Amino acid sequence: MEWYDFAIYGFLATIISVKFFPPGNETAALLNTFAIFAAAFFMRPLGGFFFGPLGDRLGRQRVLALVILLMSGSTLLIGLLPTYASAGVLSPLGLLLLRCLQGFSSGGEYGGGACYLAEFAPDRKRGLVVGFLVWSAVLGFLLGSITVTLLQAALPAGAMESYGWRIPFLLAGPLGFVGLYIRLRLDDTPAFAELTEADEVAASPLREAVTTAWAPILQVIGLMIIHNVGFYVVFTYLPTYFIKTLQFSKTASFVSITAASVVALVLILPLGALSDRIGRRPLLVTGAVGFAVLSYPAFLLLNSGSLACAIVAHCLLAAIEAVFVSVSLAVAAELFATRVRYSGLSIGYNVSVAVFGGTTPYVVTLLSARTGNAYVAGIYVAVAAVVSLAAVLTVRETAGRPLRTLGVTAPVTP
Repeated sequence: MEWYDFAIYGFLATIISVKFFPPGNETAALLNTFAIFAAAFFMRPLGGFFFGPLGDRLGRQRVLALVILLMSGSTLLIGLLPTYASAGVLSPLGLLLLRCLQGFSSGGEYGGGACYLAEFAPDRKRGLVVGFLVWSAVLGFLLGSITVTLLQAALPAGAMESYGWRIPFLLAGPLGFVGLYIRLRLDDTPAFAELTEADEVAASPLREAVTTAWAPILQVIGLMIIHNVGFYVVFTYLPTYFIKTLQFSKTASFVSITAASVVALVLILPLGALSDRIGRRPLLVTGAVGFAVLSYPAFLLLNSGSLACAIVAHCLLAAIEAVFVSVSLAVAAELFATRVRYSGLSIGYNVSVAVFGGTTPYVVTLLSARTGNAYVAGIYVAVAAVVSLAAVLTVRETAGRPLRTLGVTAPVTP
């Protein structure tokens, strides 16, 4: 649900840039659209600081129910916003406000979801179970792409630009209620129940996380740099890149993002299961090195002029991303003790995604426009991968270990 909401904004970026900003400069309008996309991510750390401690005090299930309500409600309202032609500057301001609300609620979602799955999973299958969270994120992007493309094919000429772009946002309303119904029927995790019964719930999880788990928080920030940069290049930036830079059709862009999403969906869960057998570190190292070495060649292939080669390059980047993200969230959850897991993971993840995730489409679009270098995104991804590789090398192996023994309360050995 969350990633469907974020995806449709990215897939409709070219239409949104026309609807919510003054005409005259397409590049400036697109940059403004991506800037608002990035603004939501700057709200995510605030959401993490708010919802993380709340989840460590009140429980994972209650907070997860609240954040999906906020996410779906703000997405629904985007579909009801007036355009620039009818409301002037109030239109982009309203878009900015609702995107910030999306970001704030999302700040409690990903970390909470990872904690919830990790604390329910058997120790020997935790990589596979937590992998479902990333798998569902890719599925959300794919559903967003399919929804937008089907509407473009089914609606009369000009209808998508007139009113059809609102439909994917309006669908968030009923989808959100379904998600809320499911989450309200869930139990809280056994790990949190044990804390509650033993009266060991942290009185001030945020302060405890920052003071006792600052090293794992920094590790998560480093790990998530390439996790997020790679994710948003592959699933948000490249669909627009296909149209605006490579001059392929919207249909070609859809085929490519669909193929890339399917590649990731096929790989993520088996790789998560593999990490339960051989460990998390081999996959993290392979993913980071893969991006560092192959990102620039992939962008050379993207710009070869051949649609087939461009799709192959897109799928290659998606496969490398799948290797890394299949285990990165499991590792992040395993770095923290139960008392501060929601807080520590939410802070680390959301700081990283704010600085290096949501800004990625804007930064690479700006760099490409300023330098005239069509390959600059490949360089950006490669640099991010090198930084994350350095963080990976500081993480000790945690696969298969009892979750209650991991984190700041107990040392881990290689």
